[in-house]
Parts: sequence; C-alpha cells; structure tokens
Amino acid sequence: MPSLRTALLQSSGRPGDVSENLKALDEAAGRAAAAGARLLVCPEMFLTGYAIGDDVPKLAEPADGPGARAVAEIAVRHGIAVHYGYPERAGDLIHNSAQLIGPDGERLANYRKTHLFGCFEQQWFTPGDTAVVQAELDGIRIGLLICYDVEFPENVRAHALAGTDLLLVPTAQMHPFQFVAESLVPVRAFESQMYIAYVNRSGPEGEFEFVGLSSLASPDGAVRTRAGRGEELVVGDVDPALLAASRENNPYLRDRRPGLYRSLV
Repeated sequence: MPSLRTALLQSSGRPGDVSENLKALDEAAGRAAAAGARLLVCPEMFLTGYAIGDDVPKLAEPADGPGARAVAEIAVRHGIAVHYGYPERAGDLIHNSAQLIGPDGERLANYRKTHLFGCFEQQWFTPGDTAVVQAELDGIRIGLLICYDVEFPENVRAHALAGTDLLLVPTAQMHPFQFVAESLVPVRAFESQMYIAYVNRSGPEGEFEFVGLSSLASPDGAVRTRAGRGEELVVGDVDPALLAASRENNPYLRDRRPGLYRSLV
C-alpha cells in the first residue's frame, strides 16, 4: 500500500472572514496537490477563525452548509481530501467541529469536540458525545479529534483500539502550552501506535497567541515534519509499512491488561 502524503496548513487565516479563509484554503489545496498530497489538514475553527467572540452564533452553520459546499468544490477542483474546523450549528446547539471532505467532494466524517477548553469554548459550544469518529482514505483508517481532546490519553487509546492509523487533530494551541506540540503529541503517537497530524493556528488572535509548531508524528515517536511559528504549509508521508513494523515491534497494545483498569471508567 502506498504512503498517504499529508499536507498540514498552519495558518490563522482571517478571523471572522469566511470568504477570505476559503480563498486561503483553495490556494493551499493547490500547493498541497502539486506536492503530491492526497490530504490537506487545516487548524481548529479555520473556516471562521477561533477568536470570534460574539460572532460564533452568526458564523455557525450546519454540517452541510455553504462553507461545507465551498470546501467540497475546492476538494474536487484539486483532487485532494480536505479536513477543516468550523463552528457547527445543530438545531439550537453549536459545536466546535471538524469535517473531512473526500477528494470527490463527499463528506467522509464530521466530529464534534468532546472536551471543551477554557471559558470561551464553554460559553459558546456544546461538547460532542461521540468519542471515536473514523473514515477511510486510500486504505488508511483516519480518526478525528480536536485540540484539547488529544491531551486526554483515554481518547487516543480509544482510537488505537478502534484501529485508527492516522489521527487528525486540528488545534488552536496557545502560549504557554507549546510543550503539548513539542512533547506530548509524539508520545501519544508512540504509546498508541499511530500517526498523528497536529495542525495549529499561528500568531496573535484576539487575546490569544498561537504557537504554531504543527507536526506529523509517527508511531516510532519521531516527528516526520514540523512547521515553525509562522504561517506555513508542510508535507509528510503516512507510511503503512512503517506503521505495520512499529506495531509489530511495540507491545503496548498487546500487553494491556484491561481488567485492571476498570476504575478508570
């Protein structure tokens, strides 16, 4: 099975301006496809911006809303799958969500963030209640989480037990928590034997300072590609052969003793 070339778009776009963010996404999708990528991963809330405050209700849209249709057109135009974050309106509720659109424009998966971080998110969003959401792309089983979710080892281990090969984690990781990007994410990839694409916003936005440092971490604990602190598009390969060899050599999942962990739930 060939590798899945994955592009990580580190950018905050233009907060509050969906049309400009779609233009940036279109341009990045073109560059990613030209580099041979089959998947483009964008940061948390990329469609609208993260620090949009009281505009959350105004900018939120259904999973099949106009933003999703525009992203689908971009995916088809460039022949690349696109994963992006957005505020999702579901009836009277609003979720912090991420959606994966296939290269044919079809929606493959939609995930609602289950662990909300800080006062801003808890004020505007309702947490999702589905822990493991997955899709298939080019023979790779892809799982979805968002930002703070990956900081709970139970979440990532649940994906490991469900067979996730590549975990997509759009994030809005801010100062002074850059150790998550630098240290925690590669450890999560190693301990649960999967690739993790951790894709951050960058620079100042409202009261926040996003630290960048987007990365593709592999199951051997290595970081296959990493961005700096500014806007950047980086590309890395998800190699099924490396994944299979690492899983064969690493005994964590085989040596688990679930009967001892019942107190965790």
